[in-house]
Amino acid sequence: MEKKEFTITLYTENSVGLIGRIAGIFSRRKINIESLNTSPSEVEGIHRFTLVITESEEIVRKLCRQLEKQVDVMKAYFNTDDEIVWQEQALYKVPAEVVTEKVYVERLLRQYGASTVVIRQDYIVFETAGHREEIDRLTEELNKYGLIEFVRGARIAIIKNSAGIHQKVLQFENRAPSPTIVENEFLDQRDHVFTM
Repeated sequence: MEKKEFTITLYTENSVGLIGRIAGIFSRRKINIESLNTSPSEVEGIHRFTLVITESEEIVRKLCRQLEKQVDVMKAYFNTDDEIVWQEQALYKVPAEVVTEKVYVERLLRQYGASTVVIRQDYIVFETAGHREEIDRLTEELNKYGLIEFVRGARIAIIKNSAGIHQKVLQFENRAPSPTIVENEFLDQRDHVFTM
C-alpha cells in the first residue's frame, strides 16, 4: 500500500475536549498529524478541522469512518492535493538592511507575493501564502541573507467538488421526524439489565 499525502476535513460541533479525542485516535494508530487547523465553518455553530497526514488510502478511509463515530463529528472527508484548493501562510522576519541594500531580496519577496506586515529599524516582517514547496523555496533563499525568524501556518483547504456542510445541514433540518416512535424496551428495567 502506497502512502501519500491526504487532507482530512472534519465538520464538528465546537465542544471542549474534542481536539484531544481526535488526536487520541491518530496517536493510537501511530499516525503523525503534519498540519492541523481549526476554524469556524460556513454554518454557525459548526467548526471545521483541516488535518494533513501521509498514509495509505485504505487506512485514511478507515480513519475517517472512525472519526465519524465520535459524537461531535458530523462528517469526515479525505482528499488528495488534486481534489482541493489549498494554501499555507508564512511570516518571515528579515534584517532591514538586507531588504534596503540588496535589490535581489526585494525582487525575491515580490516574486513570491510577499507583503509587508511590520517595518522597524532593525527588521521587517513579511507574510506570504502559497503551497509548501513555494514557502520552503523562499525560506531557503532568505536563509542566505540572514533570516531572523520564520513561522508557517497550518494548511487551509476547500474541497473542489463539495457543496460544503451547509446544504447537508439544511436537508437534515427540513426532514420530518419519523412517524413511528421507537421505545426503549429496557428503559424501566435497570435492575434486571445491570446485574452482577
